[in-house]
Amino acid sequence: MTLAEWMKQAEALQQQVVDWRRHFHRYPELSFQEVRTSAYIAEQLESFGGLELSRPTPTSVVARLIGSRPGKTLAFRADIDALPIQEENRFEFVSQNPGVSHACGHDSHAAILLGAAKILAGQKKRIAGEIRFIFQHAEEQVPGGAEQLVEAGVLDGVDAIYGLHLVSWIETGKIGVIAGPAMAGNDAFDIIVRGTGGHAAYPHQSVDVISTAAQVITNLQHIVARRLDPLDRAVLSLTQIHGGTSYNSFPEELKISGTFRAFDQEIRDKMPGMIRQVIEGVGAAHGAVCELDYRYGYRPLVNDAQLVEDVREVAAGFFGKEALQEMKPVLGAEDFSAYLQKVPGAFIYVGSRNEEKESHYPHHTPRFTVDEDGMDTGLKLLLLLVDKWQRAFR
Repeated sequence: MTLAEWMKQAEALQQQVVDWRRHFHRYPELSFQEVRTSAYIAEQLESFGGLELSRPTPTSVVARLIGSRPGKTLAFRADIDALPIQEENRFEFVSQNPGVSHACGHDSHAAILLGAAKILAGQKKRIAGEIRFIFQHAEEQVPGGAEQLVEAGVLDGVDAIYGLHLVSWIETGKIGVIAGPAMAGNDAFDIIVRGTGGHAAYPHQSVDVISTAAQVITNLQHIVARRLDPLDRAVLSLTQIHGGTSYNSFPEELKISGTFRAFDQEIRDKMPGMIRQVIEGVGAAHGAVCELDYRYGYRPLVNDAQLVEDVREVAAGFFGKEALQEMKPVLGAEDFSAYLQKVPGAFIYVGSRNEEKESHYPHHTPRFTVDEDGMDTGLKLLLLLVDKWQRAFR
């Protein structure tokens, strides 16, 4: 079967891919709870034949297509979890799980990978090496499903891995590519400020954690502004502050929470010490005690330059050069980075923005949805990449 025939199969499978996506969208499940979703995926994969299935964790599925000749092993990953967001869309396949929705496009990723698995499952005689289809749980919740799957050995023997993400900031039909650092590491932290509390009318008799916290917040901004090289891309954002229950008294303690993001692992490693130095100094100056709980999140996502170049080549050759869109690094995070610590890989954006279909809303919002035409682009891109990898073994 030629590549042209694969593409015809992809076009013939469009409605089935849409139906899969709508099924996932109707029945979303949160991270580490994808019981129904993973069971449905395993059932569909089993029906294709020609695949070796495994369940490395209770809510993930891996399918292996082992070819008839020796060769490289290429892996593809789709995330399958949903978000704790109440959907506000009005189409007939809206979420049936109150407070949970596929507000990031993972339903479409799972459907695309099912489509690729179905088309390729009967190609053992043509395939050299192996194609591995990874349906990953829990992308949205640290420590992330990718880390668990790497520890479970799903990348053992894999030479390269690709991941796709439909996005609402690129027009449908476009493919976004970036070599090198693409997404940041995302760390979270809590700072506890402790004082003595007391009556607001007599501040001199208390250690005021409110005013101390104000100084902590101000001084933390100087870490990125004055202690990091201006050429280092990083952001420290404080996003929560909790403390106090009345108008006329000082609380005994207060909590500040936030996130730090950077592309450089060395900077991430230094950040807890920098934060601790600032908050302890400010606390001591005001007679308060400040404590830090710093938690590392996903690692920076760094795409392999050659694998990205392969995407450029096959995408331009099939969709045209105008379909390619060069992206800038973003300070968002993705647990696909865990795979890239193990093997070379590339994370590729596929456009899904179409205002006429109302697929222009931001990710992680109640009105988010995808333009389902973008799934056709994603499926064909996966097939193009398989074809490129196979050429060396024909």
